[in-house]
Amino acid sequence: MTLLTPPSRSIIKSILSKEQSEGVGAKIRRSIGRPELRNHDPFLMLDEFDSDPTGGFPDHPHRGFETVTYMLEGQVQHEDFAGHKGTIGPGDLQWMTAGRGIVHSEMPVKTETRIHGLQLWINLPKEHKMCEPQYQELRDGQIPRATPQDGVTIKVIAGESYGVKSQVYTRTPTMYLDFRMEKNKAVTQTIPSTFTGFIYMLKGKAYIGDKEFEGKAHHTLTFSEDGAETVKIQTKDEDAHFVFIAGEPLKEPIVQHGPFVMNTDKEIYDTFVDYQYAKNGFERARNWRSTIA
Repeated sequence: MTLLTPPSRSIIKSILSKEQSEGVGAKIRRSIGRPELRNHDPFLMLDEFDSDPTGGFPDHPHRGFETVTYMLEGQVQHEDFAGHKGTIGPGDLQWMTAGRGIVHSEMPVKTETRIHGLQLWINLPKEHKMCEPQYQELRDGQIPRATPQDGVTIKVIAGESYGVKSQVYTRTPTMYLDFRMEKNKAVTQTIPSTFTGFIYMLKGKAYIGDKEFEGKAHHTLTFSEDGAETVKIQTKDEDAHFVFIAGEPLKEPIVQHGPFVMNTDKEIYDTFVDYQYAKNGFERARNWRSTIA
């Protein structure tokens, strides 16, 4: 009897993330959030930042979504108006639920020569948009790894891979996996049938799906939404490093104005009023200034 191999999700779009300026002197490559891929429900934005320590993101607010910062190289300091302060370095994770309101600052440690990492914005469902802010922070050594074979390491930042589960709680069901594959390797990653998702290539080349679509560095590769529950990934003549990100689409209206993401125009207007008058979650913003900017 011949066992049938389940079909893989295919790649339906590949978009190059070009370098642009953001914040104060920071350089980024925007993936999700570009005009060609404005939103990829439930994801609002993915930036690969790669700068020297002169660039950063001084005091700014958020409401209505989560920011996930994953460091690859260098160190970044962060501080918010509630007194939360710290530093994350190579391999570390900060999963920040802005909820009803956060004002914070994210600045590089000045002694570093390179600040390289990813920041993902995940939309929150309507019932969680005004929740209390929360942080989940994990050091590199606290993030579990799956090793399905020699030469393949998968950091399980959120979700599950090869039986290894993350401890991160996701209000919006999310998978976030960091793959490092040596050349001439092949894996099959499972994915819930209802999830949307994409791969963002950091280095090298990977070949995705039954048709072996070639993914190159700094490209965003979006998956088909055909209900298939696997994604086949292989390397050939070179190593590859990429992140695999997928989540349950919210299928709710998105009204975004900069760092505020709500469901209606009125909610955005109310957010501006709350921020301006320091109320309904922004009370501590009135006289706060970060010490790291």
